[in-house]
Amino acid sequence: MKIHLANPRGFCAGVDRAVEIVDRALDLFGAPIYVRHEIVHNRFIVESLRAKGAVFIEELDEVPDGATLIFSAHGVSRAIEETAEQRGLRIFDATCPLVTKVHLEVERHARLGRDVVLIGHAGHPEVEGTMGHFDPRFGGKIHLIERIGEVDTLSIDNPKGLAYSTQTTLSVDETQAIVAALRARFPAIEGPKKDDICYATQNRQDAVRELTTHCELILVVGSKTSSNSNRLREIAEQAGRAAYLIDSARDIDDAWLTGCTRVGVTAGASAPEILVQQVLAHLAERFGAVLEDTAPTIVEHMVFALPKTLRKETGAVTG
Repeated sequence: MKIHLANPRGFCAGVDRAVEIVDRALDLFGAPIYVRHEIVHNRFIVESLRAKGAVFIEELDEVPDGATLIFSAHGVSRAIEETAEQRGLRIFDATCPLVTKVHLEVERHARLGRDVVLIGHAGHPEVEGTMGHFDPRFGGKIHLIERIGEVDTLSIDNPKGLAYSTQTTLSVDETQAIVAALRARFPAIEGPKKDDICYATQNRQDAVRELTTHCELILVVGSKTSSNSNRLREIAEQAGRAAYLIDSARDIDDAWLTGCTRVGVTAGASAPEILVQQVLAHLAERFGAVLEDTAPTIVEHMVFALPKTLRKETGAVTG
């Protein structure tokens, strides 16, 4: 058995930043540190931080007065930001800067009285946070769609005052198809100057497509709650390959691999490299698998600075 590793894979700059924010806050202020929602969608990371003293909550009334609160990488609504500020909590915002970019887009369109079509998955915390940055008091509305078939049923009062934004972790191909359908029905629709889907999501999807050209089966390391990890599995399946989303090597069913000679391994943007290495060790032990050299499709150099408030508190220099 030969193993081919996707490059790039695993942690992106936004996840690196979010996890470091929690770690530094714990070092500086001690436990407990409260985090609104899972800091990133990865079970291993969440449990590791919980063991250090992070407390993951969903409602702000779970946070005691005077406590330290961190917003997750997925972002939160304007209402949650304002409520936390009114309570006088010590706040650090771990929202990925690429998600913040979408928030700012939506806020700008709302102020101009436009309707916004948001392409994303209902119930995902990033989507909930983004929709919570749209202010309807200026006369516009925000519409959430998940699939291309929903474009035909959109009811828009002013098609000439319409814009779209997207969740950052979607399938690039599917999103492009939805945007094309929106442009066909609403020729005046305005989109972002640069695609909302983040660089890391696109790079990891491209790397998986490359794996499917020479691998029979793809293992995606990532949690089932991770949108970008699920998209990697779907892309491999759409290419006609068996693909499995696993939290760790313990989730591997050896029967999946019977008769396989070339296996691709990748990881979602919120999955740490240690989990990938454990998968490689499992395949080597159980199947005598050998790692093939895999040149990176793209070398990523993106780094996001810590929030200014945390840099000031710690005296850290980043970015």
